[in-house]
Amino acid sequence: MGNEREVSGYYRHPGSRLGYPLFLNGTKHFGYYRANDSPWQWSKALRRMEDQMGKTLALPPGARVLDAGCGVGDVAGHLAGRFGLRIHGVDLLDFHVATAARRARRRGLGHLLSFSHGDYAASAFPEESFDAVYTMETLVHAAEAETALRQFHRVLKPGGRLVMFEYVRESDDRMPPSAADLFRQLNTWAAMPSFQRFTYGTLERLTSEAGFSDVRAEDISRHMWPMLKCFAAIARTPYAAAKAAGLHRHAVNSMSAVEFWRLRAFWRYEVHSAVK
Repeated sequence: MGNEREVSGYYRHPGSRLGYPLFLNGTKHFGYYRANDSPWQWSKALRRMEDQMGKTLALPPGARVLDAGCGVGDVAGHLAGRFGLRIHGVDLLDFHVATAARRARRRGLGHLLSFSHGDYAASAFPEESFDAVYTMETLVHAAEAETALRQFHRVLKPGGRLVMFEYVRESDDRMPPSAADLFRQLNTWAAMPSFQRFTYGTLERLTSEAGFSDVRAEDISRHMWPMLKCFAAIARTPYAAAKAAGLHRHAVNSMSAVEFWRLRAFWRYEVHSAVK
């Protein structure tokens, strides 16, 4: 990935090691909300977002899928259990992979799930070995998205699908300078260099340049905003305290929740899909 140290540092930071398990049972993606859903029912919203991934992949049971940046394996587990997919997850962090393997065994899904520690942008999988590849808010962490996208193209079978649930943003010259500065800070401190680069239309262009066709993007931001709003409400006080003490860099998750909610007019949560 090229920035393993930074990504590992972010996820090993106490704010991440404690925050994700406390609020999301270790899962590291946003939820999907329908009209009239309670914004505080996070577990249901997380599973709905994973359902959206399964529906977008649109694969038959038994299809072989690569989860690029699998985290603790909750997305893979849900897709295997609900859609019958055979999924191999790759993650940079060894403790994520260990947790993912334990959860797979506990769910009785060991026959469908496998996990390995490594960099999805530099994998040794044979060419044309997967029916689909997906990312769930992980390509934003890539040092060079182009390298990852070429790798995804290489390991996909002809006709295979690529699905990416990722963040994209407005260009600096179309937002206030203070907002542009905040995006730069947050993307540096949260180890998301590709989010900094993913101005509107950039991910579609890079996906096409990697050799994919039928490249599409759908904005589903409004379906995830309720969760972000909850996080912002929870984080407001600790972020204010950290900021007053000049320690906001060490409270990057609280800062992200508050500032990304405040700046939501300048970024989007999009579903990207393409075909090899």
